[in-house]
Amino acid sequence: MTEFVIRLADERGRVQEQTHSAATEEELRARFTQAGYYVYSVKARGLLAGAGKTKKVKLETFLVFNQQFLTLIRAGLPILSAMELLARRQKLPNFRAQLEDVATRVRNGESISESFEAQGGFPIVYTTTLLAGERSGNLEEVLQRYLDFQRVSLTFRKKLTASLIYPAVLVVMVCLLFIFLITFVVPRFAELYEQLGTQLPALTTFLLALGKNAQHYGIYAAAAFALLVFLLTRWMKTDAGATLVDRARIALPLIGPVWLKYQVGLFSRTLSTLLKGGLPLVPSLETAARSIDSKQISNAVFASVETVREGKGLSASLDETKVFPELAIEMIEVGESTGALPQMLNSVAEFFEEDVQTNLTAAMSLIEPAILIVMGGVVVTILIALYLPIFNLSASSGGGGGQ
Repeated sequence: MTEFVIRLADERGRVQEQTHSAATEEELRARFTQAGYYVYSVKARGLLAGAGKTKKVKLETFLVFNQQFLTLIRAGLPILSAMELLARRQKLPNFRAQLEDVATRVRNGESISESFEAQGGFPIVYTTTLLAGERSGNLEEVLQRYLDFQRVSLTFRKKLTASLIYPAVLVVMVCLLFIFLITFVVPRFAELYEQLGTQLPALTTFLLALGKNAQHYGIYAAAAFALLVFLLTRWMKTDAGATLVDRARIALPLIGPVWLKYQVGLFSRTLSTLLKGGLPLVPSLETAARSIDSKQISNAVFASVETVREGKGLSASLDETKVFPELAIEMIEVGESTGALPQMLNSVAEFFEEDVQTNLTAAMSLIEPAILIVMGGVVVTILIALYLPIFNLSASSGGGGGQ
């Protein structure tokens, strides 16, 4: 018997993951299907299952594939034929193997959403969107909405990345310059001062000792740092680690509010896309919660799902979590009262994305000069520490010659 992780939905639309033992994947799927559940996916649990995990496809490549897929469907080509054609034309080996597996599953009677879900490397928003399109019988329109959503998200993400490139380059330059001065320049001065045998100032002594230790123990320090980063990265992937890191990130004075608004905007746009695709509110909330990076916001959305399921409004449920900005709550409340929640959620996303861009530009205008000042301070401090004994020696020689 093998342990499988099964993701399913009951008759009320509640999505959940459970672990069960079964002889085969098909047996477990059939067991829950006969019991009245809708089965999204069944995956083997354990190290062997993770060893064969395929790489995630780049978003740009995935968007091109979906645009071609949508064009073929609109041209009247059956889903299976379109998938087989696109699989043959795909140049990336990993992605081609995934598409070929999708085509095989569709040929064997699985739905397109189940086939993509089984691959494990595609966004949950995408597979849920396909499911909504299958249920509503309007796959073309739902796919078009997903493409529009991803294009806007990709454009916004590229703007954010472009804003962060220059500060990141400056930080790397500061680190490299510091390493060069400590490991190459400082030891040369250490040899000089050892030959002179003069009394050195405390700052110079500290810097020379730092350079000496860096030469002898630098490789060990780098290895320890790499191990620490690796362990920290693994810990951040756990629920406890991700939640703690996200809380600390949101609490930061300058970056925290920007990160919070960015995640709220992403959540709003995702939820709007799912609701427009015809998916009910509760499954849409659960899917949107899984698609965002912020654990704090994700947990808040999951907490609000229960109150929404009990009949409470979305705005009131999100307000109880004390995580979402007040403006977002007010706009969602207006959307609920007017019956235009998907459109209002889209407006929330646009507002917060524009606000994030403005705040990020302002923050970068402060951070970039600060990095330059730190860079200059580091260089000046090191130079003063290195040349201070020479200045003192010159002053002493000049004083002695005048007597």
